[in-house]
Amino acid sequence: MESTEKMPQRPNLIPGVDVSKWPWWVIALALLGLAGSTLIVSSQNYRETFVYLLDGIATTLRITFFSFIFATILGLLTGISRVSKNVFLYNISTLYVETIRGIPLVVLLLYIAFALVPLSIELLTAAGINVSIRNIPMEFRAIIALAIGYGAYEGEVFRAGIQSISKGQMEAAKSLGMNYFQAMQFVVLPQAVRRVLPPLGNDFISLLKDSSLATVLAVDELTQLGRLRRASTFRVLETFNVVAFMYLAMTLLLSSAVRWLENKMKIYE
Repeated sequence: MESTEKMPQRPNLIPGVDVSKWPWWVIALALLGLAGSTLIVSSQNYRETFVYLLDGIATTLRITFFSFIFATILGLLTGISRVSKNVFLYNISTLYVETIRGIPLVVLLLYIAFALVPLSIELLTAAGINVSIRNIPMEFRAIIALAIGYGAYEGEVFRAGIQSISKGQMEAAKSLGMNYFQAMQFVVLPQAVRRVLPPLGNDFISLLKDSSLATVLAVDELTQLGRLRRASTFRVLETFNVVAFMYLAMTLLLSSAVRWLENKMKIYE
């Protein structure tokens, strides 16, 4: 016979409240944020470090924003080319994706900044266009390198989004007299973009963190300023506590925005 005895339930710490369903990770992050904010307000060393690093936040956000715009445009063109029946476009875009995804991002930064950009300047000079290498700031080189690096990943995101749309949509558009480009512009892409917005948001967060790699080019973003602060004050713990706190705060805000966007997309599905 089957036992009819019920397993004893653990008593709640608070009567009538099921604490097991509480978002403990949110509470932990809130406490961590409170502790970090308290240190910055109450400690002179933390406060001075925070003020010193504020300019780094502006540079980090600027690199992230412009890199993401260029990467999205490049990714969209790559994604369209990857699903194109044009042999030339398909092979060029596939070569780009496979090559870039096989190179570490930090190597790509160094290669573009110290090899590809000088080579481009030499070619322009040979063509009669005088451009000084000193007029190409390292921040711009970092933006281009990050855009090229993330453009390959965005291309795969757009390719997957386009291929997720039923082929009947394209056939219906063509039956209405649209050509391939019109059908892609007015029928397929609007639906695909809605589906790829959440992964694009996640890539934006990843790009924010990977912008720290610009420190290898001595760009004065958040990580680089943290290294300079540590070298000048020898306060390693305070400096990198504040650096980590700033990155965590920015990524959490962006994660909340992405989560809100995902919920909005579910409403309209």
